[in-house]
Amino acid sequence: MNWLASADPLFVHGVTFAVLVIVVVKVVLAFALLMTSVILMIWFERKLISDMQSRIGPQRWGPFGLLQTLADGLKLMLKEDLIPSEADRTVFKLAPFLVLVPAFVTFGLVPIGGTLTIAGHTVLLEVANPPMGILLLLAMSGISVYGVMLAGWSSGSKYPLLSSVRASAQMISYEAALGMSIVTVVLVTGSLSVHDIVDSQSQGIWHWNLIRLGIVPFVVFVIAITAELNRPPFDVVEAESELVGGFHTEYSSFRFAIFFLAEYMNTITMSAIIVTLFLGGPAGWVPNIAHLRWIFPIVWFLLKTVGFAFCYIWFRASLPRFRYDQLMDLGWKRLIPLSLGWMLIVAGFLVAKGWGFIMAAVVLLSYSVLARAFSLGQTREVGADAVLPIVGQRPLPGQVLREHTDEAGD
Repeated sequence: MNWLASADPLFVHGVTFAVLVIVVVKVVLAFALLMTSVILMIWFERKLISDMQSRIGPQRWGPFGLLQTLADGLKLMLKEDLIPSEADRTVFKLAPFLVLVPAFVTFGLVPIGGTLTIAGHTVLLEVANPPMGILLLLAMSGISVYGVMLAGWSSGSKYPLLSSVRASAQMISYEAALGMSIVTVVLVTGSLSVHDIVDSQSQGIWHWNLIRLGIVPFVVFVIAITAELNRPPFDVVEAESELVGGFHTEYSSFRFAIFFLAEYMNTITMSAIIVTLFLGGPAGWVPNIAHLRWIFPIVWFLLKTVGFAFCYIWFRASLPRFRYDQLMDLGWKRLIPLSLGWMLIVAGFLVAKGWGFIMAAVVLLSYSVLARAFSLGQTREVGADAVLPIVGQRPLPGQVLREHTDEAGD
């Protein structure tokens, strides 16, 4: 930027204004794209689940029920806005935005296409490309839990508070596995920039991180990010049948709509993040058409993102909710050791390529020994005092029911 110091001040101001206009246009377009995607995602989920469950789904408002989401949004806007008398009013009003804003900031880091030349200037099809983009992504995923926690705490009710405590425990449990799966991507790429991660996968499908890292980091990331999103089967934070709606029980009108909007916005954003980190982002086959080459990367990105959105809906329609002990068990005892072991294997191959196979064998052997030593599938028999007295009641984890007779032998 030293050349700007000796340039004409009017020219410098013109360049600064042009850059500012480009940034504003990018932000507005990204926000419009994300909001439109949220509306379509809500309709897509309702329609797809209804097809899976042999129901009709939305059909009244608009063709194929496409305007049903707008009708629901209008209904929420016109409802009365209630604030509980025992609530902390300032925190109660702020909490929904702490869930919504991180979702939009994270989406701004995602490259939705390649490059576009406008008036001789090359423009990246992403809102921002900070050199520490991955760290910003992790920071945003951590901030969103504050919105849930503060929403439950500030409501002045015990049921939302219980749900928010569940949310904090769930986020902590899966954040470590999520972070280590991202570290494997950073190790191979050698950069914290999201754009550099996409560029490293642009040479073909065999360079996608899904293949060159093995499928394990991808599977760990998908499971962990599903738990971070509170999507089924990890929706114990809301758990309507247990908590009367969860952390947003006391919210109504526009503030409840923000939570509803943020959930689907996060689903779309994290589907895009999965595509960016593991499936090459907008990379794909591009025909040799000079004026249309910039369109095809966008099409590939949208197709991959819609595919993962479909997977989230499929999970919701087919999987039952985890019990809370199962949720903690999967996060702490399964995903964290698996992601840590795989990260060590990847680091071994990168640091010492000649000794990489030996290091990988040692890590796998150590991991298998530890997994066998702390096997979670073992059950232990318990004494007669622990036999459940109620006929038909399910045993606790680790208990085995035996036939029980009284002292007379009846």
